[in-house]
Amino acid sequence: MQASRTMRFTSTAAILAMFLGLAAVAGAQSENKERKENTSKPAAGNRSEHGGNNGHENGGNAGHENDAGRESTTRTSTTTRSVTTVRDVHTTSGANVHTGFNGNRTVTAYRPGNTRIVAVRGRAGFVEHPFTFRGATFTRRTYVFNGRVYGGFYRGFGFRGVMLNVYAPGFFFRPAFYGWAYNPWPRPIVFAWGWGPSPWYGYYGYYFQPYPSYPSAAFWLTDYMISSDLQASYAAQQDNGGYGPPPQDGQAALTPDVKQAIADEVRNQLALENQEAQQSAQQQNIDPGSSGIARMLSDGQPHAFLVGGPLDVTDLSGAACGLSEGDVLELRTDPPPNAPQVALIVAATKGGNECQRGNTVWVGYDALQEMQNQMRAGIDQGLQTLQSQQGSGGLPTAPPAAQGQATPAPYAAIAPPPDPNAATEIQQEQQQADQANTQEQAAPPAQP
Repeated sequence: MQASRTMRFTSTAAILAMFLGLAAVAGAQSENKERKENTSKPAAGNRSEHGGNNGHENGGNAGHENDAGRESTTRTSTTTRSVTTVRDVHTTSGANVHTGFNGNRTVTAYRPGNTRIVAVRGRAGFVEHPFTFRGATFTRRTYVFNGRVYGGFYRGFGFRGVMLNVYAPGFFFRPAFYGWAYNPWPRPIVFAWGWGPSPWYGYYGYYFQPYPSYPSAAFWLTDYMISSDLQASYAAQQDNGGYGPPPQDGQAALTPDVKQAIADEVRNQLALENQEAQQSAQQQNIDPGSSGIARMLSDGQPHAFLVGGPLDVTDLSGAACGLSEGDVLELRTDPPPNAPQVALIVAATKGGNECQRGNTVWVGYDALQEMQNQMRAGIDQGLQTLQSQQGSGGLPTAPPAAQGQATPAPYAAIAPPPDPNAATEIQQEQQQADQANTQEQAAPPAQP
């Protein structure tokens, strides 16, 4: 990156310097006077602060990047694909029902008090409530999936005219633990994942293979997150009617270069969270501009984004295509400050009816932020697993200074409790969406 370039956010290089001893990290929070906090309907999102349950945590913007800005219409134009028809309909209560390219359905509803309900067929849904901490707007989501209830925290942040929800960890590990996860282990380890008999693993054998050994936690976490997302994708598609046969051309495989890019991004996020943990311990506010995509889109560095849910996008020609869990996008050039969306390269895709590898696609800021949220939440879930299983199953033992319970984030203590009615509210939205889809399909065709 050129020295003349003005930086408003803590750079990736500065964050990494905490571990490398090259420079001090400073100034990330004092440079954001013009930023506007989120006081309106927040953008959609996916994972919990505990990383969710094995990647099944798709959230509100899946396949529908800007639901809040759409006009309410009963019927919309449709785009025919080989698998399904993309459409948006509305329930009698005003919720938007979006069906994406691969048949994935997302229901988004807003209720009084800036409450948002997101119901996703075959994936986790959530109910979201806002709260304020030290003058900043946060949201607490209550996720529900297959009877399991868990939570997540996000901080509102205005960026380039879009209100984003930036991942806010619900807890922080000790600095020594982040260092243990960031740096190479004493020797590479072999880890038995136990996926052999799992249907998803056999189906995606053409696409994903775990590393034969792990020189550091970053590579272990990479396989942890990819496998979690592929499990989620497989389960959701089974719920939506099942998959066709996997591609046979061998062109869809995750290449070593793409997996390395994900592992590099994992290390960046580990360094970032270690910085945030130290700021939290000193009672400092964590800057969402540095925590989220605002920094990533202005640091002059390439970045990898692991898609964590169904998403409809368009390429440079305007043609639409779909993405889903386990696909990988790469940012190679920072977008101009006035760009309404971000141009990303499809670095890896599972093939079939999804976007083609190598294409450039447009992704909205809110959807891109959710991808980073999902990665951070997945890393935290993986770190919890590493901490609980360190010293067993082939994993190395963490040093004594790295062991010990994680510390809850200060905003977690004053957040509203989990919504006790979340499961019922999500189920009601799904039922209303079923009725809306049935009525839409039974209605006579619109006259030209």
